[in-house]
Amino acid sequence: MLLIAAPAAVQAQYAYSTNADGSIYAYTTNADGSANIAGYTGPGGAVTIPTNINNLTVTSIGNGEDNVFHGIVNSVTIPDSVTSIGDYAFKGCIFLTSVMIPSSVSNIGQEAFFDCEELYEVWIPAGVISIGAEAFENCHGLGSITIPASVTNIGQEAFFVSGVSAITVATNNPAYSSVAGVLFNQNQTTLIQFPAGSNSFEAFSYTIPASVTNIEAGAFSGCGQLASITVNPGNSAYVNVAGVLFNQSKTTLIQFPAGRGGSSYTIPAGVTSTDDGAFAGCSLTSVTIPNGVTSIGQEAFYGCEYLGGVTIPASVTNIGDRAFYSCEDLRSVTISDGLTSIGEGVFFSSGLTSITIPDSVTSIGEEAFDGCNYLTSVTIPSSVTSIGVGAFSACIRLTSVTIPYGVTSIELGAFGDCFNLTNVTIPNSVTSIGNSAFTNCTSLTTVTIPSSVSSLADYAFGDCTQLTNICFEGNAPAADTTVFSSDTSAMVYYLPGTTGWSNTFAGVPTALWYLPNPLILNNSPGFGVQSNMFGFTISWATNISFVVEACTNLANPVWIPLPTNTLTNGSFSYSDPQWTNYPGRFYRITSPGE
Repeated sequence: MLLIAAPAAVQAQYAYSTNADGSIYAYTTNADGSANIAGYTGPGGAVTIPTNINNLTVTSIGNGEDNVFHGIVNSVTIPDSVTSIGDYAFKGCIFLTSVMIPSSVSNIGQEAFFDCEELYEVWIPAGVISIGAEAFENCHGLGSITIPASVTNIGQEAFFVSGVSAITVATNNPAYSSVAGVLFNQNQTTLIQFPAGSNSFEAFSYTIPASVTNIEAGAFSGCGQLASITVNPGNSAYVNVAGVLFNQSKTTLIQFPAGRGGSSYTIPAGVTSTDDGAFAGCSLTSVTIPNGVTSIGQEAFYGCEYLGGVTIPASVTNIGDRAFYSCEDLRSVTISDGLTSIGEGVFFSSGLTSITIPDSVTSIGEEAFDGCNYLTSVTIPSSVTSIGVGAFSACIRLTSVTIPYGVTSIELGAFGDCFNLTNVTIPNSVTSIGNSAFTNCTSLTTVTIPSSVSSLADYAFGDCTQLTNICFEGNAPAADTTVFSSDTSAMVYYLPGTTGWSNTFAGVPTALWYLPNPLILNNSPGFGVQSNMFGFTISWATNISFVVEACTNLANPVWIPLPTNTLTNGSFSYSDPQWTNYPGRFYRITSPGE
């Protein structure tokens, strides 16, 4: 038997600084001895980031993993000592209205201001060289943006679905240019971003110039009033059909104008892929995807709030991340065999009520079904071996889940905040249950932890306030006192013959768990080949007699009883010194006289 344990996650080591206003900054030390702001908690409001923390100069903001500033921060003053605003630094600061970026900053990281919905004013100073992917995505309050001459790198979808009405580029910028508020590369062969806020109150059309040979993904996303896209007849790369943009060979649907009329659309035969953001923000209620399409791009139907149902044909082998993100009316999806994975956030916050995942799928990505408030049931096939972080988080109507054998880890927050989850089956392949995996599952009353589980992370079952019976089939796994935090009615039950138990486990009282039938513990210290014998531990009810029987051929078994024994305190360590006398030996347990 091979037991594989998942390695413990490596976490950054933070230092902390507490200020007079009660705010606390978490920080790390950069290689040059300066400080990096990695976390903030405090009263919010108008926040001034300090120039120094504990005698270290603050030169960067961002932890590279998650947003640094939370809560009710509404304005931020960044000191001149800062040279880098890192990835995710202000992500999700929904009350942030303005930020002054000092001229010392040369880098604005990936998703640095993602989802800052109220941000209406940003000044990008001369000196900024790089603006990361999705840096200002979903910043609906922004008006116009001016790109200084110093900027030589703008990441994909930097201004995706924002309120920007015009993007202006300094005339001496060596990498970028703008025409009538539309962002291009310098020689205008690549259309990078059409400002989503342009002509936001009336329908309009746009003509792709003849010079354009490349259109970046999501270039037209969020343009809700764009009714038609036409292409200059001299363009060698693109063509339009009834106002819809395709590549010249019509094998890729690049952009369906979000403001185009009609409630339904059939993707033409011959199309093999839809580009990233191809239908994002459209008002369609129905889209027909023909057999022959093999790939649906990232965010292809992002925010299509009226889309009611989708059938994905067997030809589709790839669905991009966040493809049906926030499709609020999407009640049903039929997925045919052929798809191998469901990516990150594919159905995030959609209106799904049920879904059947085909046997071809082997992985379910991070936040794939997060926030699907109407999802009541889900069938996860045995082919699935990976369920990502937050995959089913906040599915508040989900009542029952069976995790298939083959899954080895239940990741962080995978089923957190599933308030109505009453039944979950965890297979004997799972070795670790991650942080907050089932936190706040307030209807869960009983859970059985298989013997394969060697670790339970922080708050794995925290705030499961109705949880009363926690039954462990194996030895005590690694855990701390937060695992069952606030589970005041919980009792831990463990099998006789297993090890590592005391009067309490992770702060919860323990008791012996007596089974109605005998069980061979395959994780006991004496299991398997020992010195001059083959052994195993039998667990059952206290002081019950049993008989071990053996045979050499399961096809035509002749069971021979071995010496009868009586369990003492619910378990018995059995050994067979004769096992080497046979080419094969099989065992079973019965009660005397059966």
